[in-house]
Amino acid sequence: MLGDDTNDEDVSLFDAEEDAGQRSKKSNIKHPVASFFHLFFRVTAILVYLLCELVSRSFIACMVTIILLLSCDFWAVKNITGRLMVGLRWWNQVDDDGRSHWVFEARKGTAKQQALNSESRIFWLGLIVCPILWVIFAFSTLFSFKIKWVPVVIMGLVLQGANLYGYVRCKVGGKTSLKNMATNYFGRQFLKQALSKEEES
Repeated sequence: MLGDDTNDEDVSLFDAEEDAGQRSKKSNIKHPVASFFHLFFRVTAILVYLLCELVSRSFIACMVTIILLLSCDFWAVKNITGRLMVGLRWWNQVDDDGRSHWVFEARKGTAKQQALNSESRIFWLGLIVCPILWVIFAFSTLFSFKIKWVPVVIMGLVLQGANLYGYVRCKVGGKTSLKNMATNYFGRQFLKQALSKEEES
């Protein structure tokens, strides 16, 4: 388990581990509905953003539709697909003193091995690519002076970026600083290059 939480509960949702063991081994994806909805809301929000000026003249209708899709995506990824597809979950809790604590957990033991590579790839690909697209949209709205779209793009960045941040923290460890992790990674790469150059000479 990762994070600040002392709770020893497993992270299963609707007994997903037991159900996964009873399903046939033919399918590469054990949770097809979760995999579908992991991508459906976020991809649909991007498509509506790209095509709304062609389909509808109502900016308000497009904005509301995109924000609803982004909100559904945030909820589904944070509460369901992360648990089922990769065995990770995160949340924020406020203690009695009013202080906010972020909790990051990973599925424990043998259940952790049940996450399939195909599901894991779908999860992380959707989680990483879509926020990158919203960053591109943010720059394009600023450079094309479409100021009315800036709040929508910021909403996409915030909601999808929050899920990305939460799940990256779950994956690397809730107490591990991302800055320290990046520093260690680049330090190891520099050391490898230095050693390889010494061996060549």
